[in-house]
Amino acid sequence: MSKLHFTTKHANEATVQRNWYVVDGTNQTVGRMCSKIAAILRGKNKAYYTPHVDCGDYVIVINAEKVKFTGTKIDYKEYHNFSGYPGGQKIEIAKDLQRRRPEVIVERAVKGMLPKTILGRKMYKKLFVYVGEKHNQTAQQPIELKF
Repeated sequence: MSKLHFTTKHANEATVQRNWYVVDGTNQTVGRMCSKIAAILRGKNKAYYTPHVDCGDYVIVINAEKVKFTGTKIDYKEYHNFSGYPGGQKIEIAKDLQRRRPEVIVERAVKGMLPKTILGRKMYKKLFVYVGEKHNQTAQQPIELKF
């Protein structure tokens, strides 16, 4: 009897194919939408997903101001910032942050779902969030994603 040898193919930078996707945030729940975006940025939607390689795709989010929260999170969810100096802690409610800078809500939610490593920071750079319908990546011909 002959022995069969199977080898697992690992992805690397040369074999990874990156696509561009556009996601419309209109009436999307923040957490549900961002968890799916984080999975696409990591590359978990691909058959050749390899944890130690950045094999994810680029994601463009439009209409970030129209995302919604469930329950009463819009009134009570707090976003904390700390400058590192004494008395440098600032707390902002989700409603105020959505009014002032709505793209930050999506960016922070996705960033929190990615690995806290050099690889995670590289994945995060493939996320582009815009307020409104227009975005700067029309030349890449992004594919529309529906959740």
